[in-house]
Amino acid sequence: MAVTRQEIDGICAALPGAVLAEPPGQLLSWKVGGKMFACFGDFEDSGGVSVKCPDLDTAEMLIEAGAAERAPYFHRSWVRLPYDRTAPEEARHRLTVSYDTVRAGLSKALRATLPNREDA
Repeated sequence: MAVTRQEIDGICAALPGAVLAEPPGQLLSWKVGGKMFACFGDFEDSGGVSVKCPDLDTAEMLIEAGAAERAPYFHRSWVRLPYDRTAPEEARHRLTVSYDTVRAGLSKALRATLPNREDA
């Protein structure tokens, strides 16, 4: 049932235009168009991945249902998916929703420079 960091990286790497950002002394994260959609924190083995939800209601529902935790230091629309309580299928869904949410918020010009989203 538990998802692994390697599975998270595989899911993110398959998304068009997604880039692993590993700047020294900063947050280890996956980005699209320079904007973060998945974050591991400031160290590699944080025990989970933080993702953006499309709205506060979704974030609150996931937290109340026990499927996610509040993502420390992030806006309330972000949640943390603990590796040990998140199934790979759920992780794939949440990462894809986060990616799509962040990508949709990019400027039209920037979105036009990204590879097509085949299954959007």
